[in-house]
Amino acid sequence: MVGLFFRLFVKREIMEMNRSVLTKYIICSLMSLMVFGGMMGVSDASGTSANSYSPSGALDKLKSSNVRFSSGQSTHSNISAERRKQVTTGGQHPFATIIACSDSRVPVEILFDQGVGDIFVIKVAGNVCNTDEIGSVEYGVDHLDTPVMVVLGHTHCGACTAVATGAGVHGCIPDLIAPIRPALQKVYAAHPDLYGKDLVPALVEANVWQAIEDLFQRSSSTRRRTNDGRVTVVGAVYNIETGIVKWMGTHPEQESLTSDMKYNVWE
Repeated sequence: MVGLFFRLFVKREIMEMNRSVLTKYIICSLMSLMVFGGMMGVSDASGTSANSYSPSGALDKLKSSNVRFSSGQSTHSNISAERRKQVTTGGQHPFATIIACSDSRVPVEILFDQGVGDIFVIKVAGNVCNTDEIGSVEYGVDHLDTPVMVVLGHTHCGACTAVATGAGVHGCIPDLIAPIRPALQKVYAAHPDLYGKDLVPALVEANVWQAIEDLFQRSSSTRRRTNDGRVTVVGAVYNIETGIVKWMGTHPEQESLTSDMKYNVWE
């Protein structure tokens, strides 16, 4: 009888030891997964990995972030010393590529309530898409794998005003704003009753579409990623007075613009 009780006691102790070991193993495994997961990519303030957004999810994030900014409820996230260290050691993983005007009244990260490493920003007068800008877009879309790309115009754009009014410009500026001129011709055709500064609001929007056209025409990789559904290219206009971004959506002729056959390209 004593032997039986002894064996039962030993068996129970072994089971308790096994249960304890198993519990410790599970805890250690979970901790390892958490650490490993943290090493896999830089996360934003919401805890979401920046390169895990879908095109629609990334666009929704931009839209809701601008609503916060324009309503005076910015969170000012991802601007801490910890964040700077995070993107230094973990690299940059922005969720959006945005080409915007270099106008000082268009602070892209601020108007979208984003911080360090959140948006890959290209700024140029008139938010035009020429060689340098297109190459920069391709880096953001192809190498940083951003799922949304925005061409962001803005109200009271000086470059568009100069083109619309025929203002005298000097140095390299005429070449810089030359890509805007095709958009002006389209505005003339659509609004024959407008002249000078009255053309500017329509030209700002037409120039956004023109930049997207130029991008698709010269960037086969952007066309391919758009067709594959890996990136969404949209236009928008920022109102410098209200702080609100007007979303224009995808180009009305995107299907044609993203066809390689349009450019006699066979890849």
